Amino acid sequence: MNLQDFVKLLRSRWLTVAVTTVAAVLLAVVISLLTTPLYQASTRLFVSTTAGSSLSDAYQGNRFSQERVVSYTELLMGQTLAQRTIDKLGLNTSAEELRQKVVANAKPDTVLINVNVLDKSPVTARDIANTLSDEFVNMVRELETPEDGARPDARVVVEQRASIPSSPVVPKTARNVAIGLALGLALGIGLAVLRDILDNTVKDRDTLEQITGAGIVGTIPLDKDRRKQPAISFETDNSGIAEAFRKLRTNLQFLAVDSPPRVIIVTSSMPSEGKSTTSINIALALAEADHNVVLVDGDMRRPTLHKYLDLIGPVGFSTVLSGAADLDDALQRTRFPGLTVLTSGATPPNPSELLGSQSARKLINELRTRFDYVVIDSTPLLAVTDAAVLGAASDGVLVIARFGQTKREQLSHAVEHLASVGAPMLGSVFTMMPTRGSAAYSYDYSYYGTEADERSNHRPASSGPLALGVAETASGVGAPAQEVGQAVGRRRRRESSD
Repeated sequence: MNLQDFVKLLRSRWLTVAVTTVAAVLLAVVISLLTTPLYQASTRLFVSTTAGSSLSDAYQGNRFSQERVVSYTELLMGQTLAQRTIDKLGLNTSAEELRQKVVANAKPDTVLINVNVLDKSPVTARDIANTLSDEFVNMVRELETPEDGARPDARVVVEQRASIPSSPVVPKTARNVAIGLALGLALGIGLAVLRDILDNTVKDRDTLEQITGAGIVGTIPLDKDRRKQPAISFETDNSGIAEAFRKLRTNLQFLAVDSPPRVIIVTSSMPSEGKSTTSINIALALAEADHNVVLVDGDMRRPTLHKYLDLIGPVGFSTVLSGAADLDDALQRTRFPGLTVLTSGATPPNPSELLGSQSARKLINELRTRFDYVVIDSTPLLAVTDAAVLGAASDGVLVIARFGQTKREQLSHAVEHLASVGAPMLGSVFTMMPTRGSAAYSYDYSYYGTEADERSNHRPASSGPLALGVAETASGVGAPAQEVGQAVGRRRRRESSD
């Protein structure tokens, strides 16, 4: 991983890094708030020896004092001195507990000893530090004085006494926050790298092209409005997603200049990857370019096009294949110019066999002769074999991959299914690309004028039915001919009245 890849990783995983860092800082703050404040009082002791009359004696005395300092620091933190201090102040604690509060240290090559005492009370810390130092002076005098009462060779003087500390030294909130920030950043970056290593979803063009073995025909940005209204009004819409589908349309037309694909299967490896929405808007984008387009719902198991386009679903693809309805009666016009829809029809008991039949091939060929483009929204490849069966009878297949959702192995298996039946691969389409971050996909639309937008803002909303279709009467592929005939008759009367 080079520096550019690392920066790209941080930009795509910034939320992980940010959340981890904030959590670490908050933890540091909580620890600081829950920690009992401790105050530190300090004294400084001076160790001296009896000076000689010569320079050599003075040097030897100084060296003697420095050697004594090391031993004195141990005595200052000893249990004996702690007990004497407790007795002197009348403290309600043990010698061992007091020892944990005392720290004595000496700088190398000096005769100075610093004594630090920690306590919850600043006054108590001061009293313990001063009393401990005074008792130590007495202890040294007792230890260093010879039995004959002669003058001791070493003595200790309290050079600086303790005062009441004004602020606690524990907790060190600033230090804790800084440590939390550093650890949070390190942990967040580590988690981001780990997630990227473990992430097996498709998130870049190179990976998608490598798995599918074909180029990317289009990249569709994420648009939350498509959840409410999948169909885009291309006549008035110059948004990012509309321009993305226009570019996809152009790429489709130039895939093979001499013989461009006219029967196009749109499928995906798994559900919820934007397959149906993509199918609808590919058909609408082609219709916008003055092409006569038919959109076919080839998903006979979980059909959705009739819901998205407000059409009638029971009479459609399956009823035409079963002979229960004519193609002319099953085709439904929509409110979009140039777009006709053949819905899925009633759910048959054997969708795969029905789609793989000779009747299905003949129907697709008939649609090819009637329309400039036939766009078929099929089932996910890994769920059932319907899409692969239809792909073998088409001019090519578009495989949908959802950014950050489609797994690499799922997409690989889907492509293998298509290859096993000899279905030609047109390319892949990246859907729901993020509009922000390192993987953002966007256009600059300032080139387009505002007149179209103004017209669309003042255009009155259309009224009446969104589409013309047959009534909901057929309940299955084998529906009685009388019911189908009644539905067709009602549809013709509605068309004549319009």
